[in-house]
Order: sequence, then structure tokens, then C-alpha cells
Amino acid sequence: MLIFPAIDLYGGKAVRLFKGDYERMTVYSDDPVSVARDFAACGAGQIHVVDLAGARDGNMPELGLVEKIYRETGLFIELGGGIRGMDSIDRAMSAGVGRVILGTAAVADPGLVEAAAAKYPGRIAAGCDLRGGRVAVKGWLEDSGVTADDFFSRMLSLGVDTVICTDIARDGAMRGANAALYGEIISKHPGVKLTASGGVSSMEDIARLRALGLYGAIIGKAYYTGAIDLKSAVEAAK
Repeated sequence: MLIFPAIDLYGGKAVRLFKGDYERMTVYSDDPVSVARDFAACGAGQIHVVDLAGARDGNMPELGLVEKIYRETGLFIELGGGIRGMDSIDRAMSAGVGRVILGTAAVADPGLVEAAAAKYPGRIAAGCDLRGGRVAVKGWLEDSGVTADDFFSRMLSLGVDTVICTDIARDGAMRGANAALYGEIISKHPGVKLTASGGVSSMEDIARLRALGLYGAIIGKAYYTGAIDLKSAVEAAK
């Protein structure tokens, strides 16, 4: 299992939201590039980056900063937030992003998902952000009405097998990962490469998710608060 330490970008800073609430934002660093260097020093080979303003507004204001992170660290970057057209996907790939995450677009534009998966095989992921069993979109502000089962089936049929699944109720809440949810998804959709996001807050979470056979786990707030030692987590996940 791979560990993806997370950097959520807003206004050029590394921040975290509590349960996706833009009004409950904590700034952890004014220098996201330095944070990414720390990730690399701890042994992480990949990072999960979200452009929060982009996720909410449908653009990519932090792409220049993402490119700088790639240039200065060489880390594999998966990027989400505001990527809702092929032009945005092309720009992200040109900036050095290794994998693009489609969230709102994955629900709203299946044609884009299919075309992107064909153009960039293995480099497109879908973001399945769940609240109350349904997928939330537009920076988690709107309920799409699409169920988790429908979402996973649809993505696999469109050629996307990598999915980052966030339990919004646990995101930033340090309540532990929803292992039951992830286990259920893997049993129903064995072809999916699933990354867990939201609530991963202890080494026990890492061990539990690894045992389920997940592709990856995202560590956000637990790194910034010191609840998880990233170097230990990277080793334990292997």
C-alpha cells in the first residue's frame, strides 16, 4: 500500500478544512514546497494535492505552485480540484502532475472521463467524496444524488480503475478511517485500485487498511498535528 501525504492548497498556503467546511480552515504552512520536501525526506514517493479554491470554483489557481512543488521535489503528484475539462487536464499534465483526479467532472461529464482515460491511460483517477452514502460535488458543497455503488460501477465502465474515496464525515476529524466502508467497496468492486481518504489518524488505521488490500491511504491532518510519524507510516504500509 502506498502512503500519500496530503497538501491542501488555498491562497498559496498549506491548509486543512474540517469536514470540508471552508469556514473552518486551519493554515499549517506558508510554504507548501517546504512541506513537500519534508514528505520526500520521510520516504514518501508520492503526494496528494488538492486545489481547494479550484474545487469550489472550477478553476486551477494553484497550478503554478503545484508545478513548483514538482520541479523542486520530483515527487509523483496526484492533483484534484477544479479539473473539469480536457484543457485543464492537459495543463495539469504539462505542469508535471502524474495523475489527475476528476471529482465533479466524474459525475457530471462521463464523456470527459472516458476521453481522458483514453488519452492518459493509467493517469486518471476519480474522486468519490461520500456524505450519507452519496457523492458530493463542487467542493463537497452539493449532493449529486449518485450512490457509491453506481459511481464505482460507472468509473470502471469508463476505463478508470483508480478511485480516491473520502468519507467526508471523518475528513479532518481524527476519528479513524472508515475501514468498513472501504472493505465493502473492495468486495463489491474487486477491480478498483482504492485509496482511502478521511480520518486516517493512527498506525492502527494504516495496518487495517493495508490488510484490506487497498492501493493507497492519504494522510492529512494526522501528519500536521504529529499524530502519525510519516516515516513510520510509509514503512508500515509497504
